Formats: sequence, C-alpha cells, structure tokens
Amino acid sequence: MASTGFFARSELAATLYAFRREFLIVGLFSMVANVLMLAPTLYMLQVYDRVLVSRSELTLLVVSLITLFFFAVMAFAEWSRSRLLVRAGVRLDAVLSTRVFNASFEANLSQSGAPAQRAFNDLTEVRQFLTGNGIFAFFDAPWAPIYIGVLFFLHPFLGWVSIGFALVQAALAWFGHRRTIAPAEEASKAALEVNLYLQSKLRNAEVVESMGMLAGLRQRWAQRHAAYMERQGATQALSHRITAISKWVRYCQQSFALGAGALLVIDGQLTAGGMIAANVLMTRALAPIDQMVNTWRSFIGARSAFLRLEQLLQAHPERDPALSRVPPTGAVVLRDVLASAPGRAEPILKGLSLEATPGTVTVVLGPSGSGKSTLARVLMGIWPDVAGEVLLAGQPLAGWSRAELGPYLGYLPQDIELFDGTIAENIARFAEIDSDKVIAAARSAGLHDMILRFPKGYDTPMGEAGGLLSGGQRQRVGLARAIYGDPALIVLDEPNANLDDVGEAALMQAVRELKAKGRTVFLITHRPGAVAVADQLVVLRDGRVQVQGARDAVLAQLQAARPAAPSVTTPPAAPPAAVPA
Repeated sequence: MASTGFFARSELAATLYAFRREFLIVGLFSMVANVLMLAPTLYMLQVYDRVLVSRSELTLLVVSLITLFFFAVMAFAEWSRSRLLVRAGVRLDAVLSTRVFNASFEANLSQSGAPAQRAFNDLTEVRQFLTGNGIFAFFDAPWAPIYIGVLFFLHPFLGWVSIGFALVQAALAWFGHRRTIAPAEEASKAALEVNLYLQSKLRNAEVVESMGMLAGLRQRWAQRHAAYMERQGATQALSHRITAISKWVRYCQQSFALGAGALLVIDGQLTAGGMIAANVLMTRALAPIDQMVNTWRSFIGARSAFLRLEQLLQAHPERDPALSRVPPTGAVVLRDVLASAPGRAEPILKGLSLEATPGTVTVVLGPSGSGKSTLARVLMGIWPDVAGEVLLAGQPLAGWSRAELGPYLGYLPQDIELFDGTIAENIARFAEIDSDKVIAAARSAGLHDMILRFPKGYDTPMGEAGGLLSGGQRQRVGLARAIYGDPALIVLDEPNANLDDVGEAALMQAVRELKAKGRTVFLITHRPGAVAVADQLVVLRDGRVQVQGARDAVLAQLQAARPAAPSVTTPPAAPPAAVPA
C-alpha cells in the first residue's frame, strides 16, 4: 500500500496517481478547448446581429479570421490532449505490464488463476478507458456549467431549459449505473467461465477426439455458452434501451431549444442570432452528459477491471528486488511441514520432517496419493499453502528472490511442459545460452546424439520438434533443463515414468554425476531400480513419513516388516525395494 497525505492508496491507485501531472495537463488543454467552443456561438451572434445588419464585408472578414484562429487553437488543444493521453497509456503499460505479469504468474502458481487469466485484458481495458474518448467526457463535464451560464446571459428561460435537460440526462446516467453494473459483472464472469472451459478442452483435443467425447463436452459448453449469451443479451438490451432514451431526450432538447428561442424572438426578447447560438450552445452544454451516458458501459467495465487488478496486485505484492543472499548449498531441512490445499479438510502433508545434505541422493517412495508430488513442490517453494519450516542452506525458501534462487534449483515435474522456442533455449531455461552447459546437460540426459539428428540441431524450434519427440524424449529434455548449470538442489518427480531401459540408464548415470559433484538430489519414483543410487530412503504414507533413514537400514526394516511366506509353494516375494512403491 502506498500512502499520500491522509489517504492510503492501493498499489494500482498509487501508480495511476503518479500520472497526475499528465492528467492535469490534459485538464488544462480541455479547459482551452472548451472555452474556445464558445467561438462558434460568438461567431454566429456577430454574423447575424452585426454583419448582416451592417452589411460590412470587412467586419465579416475580421470576425472570420479571428474565429479561424480560435478554431486552430482549439484543434491544437484537442490534438495535444489526445497525444498526451496516448503517451500516458504507453507509459502506464510499461510501468504495470511486468508487475501484472509477475502477479498473474504467482496467482496461477498459488492455484488462484481465475482472475489472473484475464489480468492483461483488465489492464488493457483500464488503459484504453483512461486514454480513450470516454475519459474526455469527464474532463469536459465540469465546463457544462459555463455554457449554461452563457445561456442564462442570453436569457434566463434558456438557462432553466438547459438545466432541466441536464437533470434528465444525469438521471439517465444514474439509472444506467444502478441497473447495468450487476448484469454487466455477471455477464463478464460468465464469459470468463466459458473461455476457461473451452481452453481446457482444446488443450486435451487428442483425448477428446480419440474417445468420442466431443458431443458430450459440446453439450456442456453449449449450456454454459447459452447462459452467458442470456446474461449478455439482457445487459445489452438494457444498455440499448438507455441509449435510445438518451437519444430521444437529445433530439427533444435540440428541437425544444430551437422552439424556445423562436418564442423569445417572437416576443422580442432575443435576436435571431441569439436563437441559433442558444441552440448550438445548449447542445454543447449537454454533450458531455450525453457522452457519459453512452460511455457508461465502458466505465463500468473499466471499473470492474480496475478492482480485479487491484485485488490481484494486493494478493501478490512485489518482492524486494534488492534481496540478495550468498549462493546456497544443497542442504535441505524440513521441520513439521504441513501442506494444505483448497477444498481439502485435512492437509496433504502432515507434520513432515526430514533432512538431506549435499552430495546425497534421497529417494522418496510411497503409494499414489501419499503426498510425494506435493513434497516435490514444497521442496521447490512453489506450493502455496505451507506451514512449518522449509530451509535451504539454513534460510527459509520464502525469503529468497526467485529470480536469484532459480539457477540453483532444478525441477522435473510429472507433467513435462516445453515452451515455444528452440531446444537449446528450453534447456537453458530461456536465459542467456551457454553452449557448453547446454551440451553438457544434453549429454547427461542422453539427448545429444538425438538432437544432432535434427536438421537444425539445438536450434530446432520446439514447435517443429514437439511432434517428433516421444514421451520419453520430452522427459529427457525436461531432465536436461533441470540439471542445466549444475544446480545445488535437484528434485525429480517420476523422471523415469516414460523412459525405456536406455533412458533409465542415462537417468541413473546423470544422478550419479550430480551426486559426485556434491549436489543434493531428491528422486521421487515408483520404480525399484532407482533405489540402487539412493543414500537415503523416505517412505510416505497418507502424508506422513512411514520410514526414513539410510538405504540399507530402511530396506532391512521393510524386509523385517514383511509377513513370512505361508508355504514353500508360494511364489517368491518381490524384491524389497519394490514394497514401498
């Protein structure tokens, strides 16, 4: 939160407040433009009441030249304020885009990605409203009383007529706000739900097509889409009704103003020039209010977008960019860690404690649902709801700058996601590419020869290579990315799930090399073959450590806990290492 004076401002509000100088200058240009809007009125008065009476061509020329000059100044003021707002919009995007990107990423990471999905749309909507034509209505509205004052100067009756129409249009604006804000927000929410639902199905198009699920999913999408269209239609219908009423009021105002002026001319209380000028002036006085009615929907959308962005930035504050620590070793300590998730009554990890020292390999075993993948995320510091202590080199993971800590961590999740870019860029984590490190990581993962067989080698775009890679090869690319740069802590979650014997042998060799370099490795797996490289075994069950210790001691303990074979005819038991898996 930023504060100025007696008022506390949110981060987003403080950012907008920093542009107060630009908006002040826009206000000054608006003042010039609106004052000079009186020039057509004065010109008509002079032409009708002076030039036509005197029949002086010189007077007409002088009055026309002065008016032309005023028009040029007015055009310059309007052009200047538009140009200034465009530049302010570019600067606003430059200031907020990185911040919104980081907050959106953290929101998705913390499993609260619904508002983050539209964060940049919200930023665009706020920026376009603040730098578009809609904002001009708010700058022009304060000058309406000046035009009304001039109307009072021409004749009090004309001033009261303009006030009456201004009150009617203001009531329409208030009514539109009261009646459209809730339906507009519901329609916006429904649109977001439909888009998210559709995107999730498109990501799994192969599964949907292969098993004939399209018809059922299309029916569910159609129901959601129909609900969205119903809300959207109701909102648009109400908005169009308000716009139509506003147009009717505007047309009535133009005609009634002309009629009122004609009546005053008949009574000898106003000149013909004053009648025409009053009609133009009243239209100009009510134009900002009419424009506010027409842009009210945009204002409601920008207001909702502003509140969503404000909530997003408040929920995910900016991390201290100056935070810096000594490069970490791989010493890991977990003390009484509880990891929870939304919608679950019980924690996933329940008071888990363990330690790992540099140069060791810890193999984590356990049945499905025991919390192994959650433990991997906790070790990486990316699980959102964690209680207890997670220490790396004696420092809490939460106290590190992620940009600084990232190169010292390696992570291979179960679901391998490769990004748009070349193979080398993916392995190098989209940082500056060090060719020697990329090749070393690829060799360790057993990828080097395969990559060289591509026409472009390491420069092959993943968009082209992605369709040619098997699940095991994609897993090896993910492994190369995890071990790139010899990070201090490496967590591999089911790294051999899609590997053949050759791939698994390359994986075990890579783990041995990391161990020899003094790195700390956590290997989460169901396969018993990985036990051979373990220094420490951890067996999880129901979110708790069931057995933990040196490999041979844990294996002996598990073997002793096995029931004895009932007869000699019973088939031989599985190897001890397979039990926890």
